[in-house]
Amino acid sequence: MTAVANATLGQFEQVVLTAILALGDGAYGVTIHAKVEELSRPRKVVLGAVYATLDRMEDKGLVTSWMTDPTPERGGRAKRCFRLEHAGELALRDAATTAKRICDAIEQQWGVGIWNDSAIA
Repeated sequence: MTAVANATLGQFEQVVLTAILALGDGAYGVTIHAKVEELSRPRKVVLGAVYATLDRMEDKGLVTSWMTDPTPERGGRAKRCFRLEHAGELALRDAATTAKRICDAIEQQWGVGIWNDSAIA
């Protein structure tokens, strides 16, 4: 797959890439889904949406996947593991930098305490 130069990420793609980054070598479908739900709470996330996003990002060259050997713990099934490609790292870094600037601007107007759960409710 060819990497998309200067890929602009949607919010859900940012969350999925962040989950892969956080999970490191343990990033496969089920663990990615769990981490995406953790990062997206209180919203629930459908496993199929995660897989569709992973497939789309692999087509864009942002992530790479491979199959592990089957394991007895999984009933003889293999895992599809994922890792960030350089283009994915760059796109996520760009998105995080933009998010940081947005957060800084919000804090200037509403104060640092805005991030407390009670302040948001």
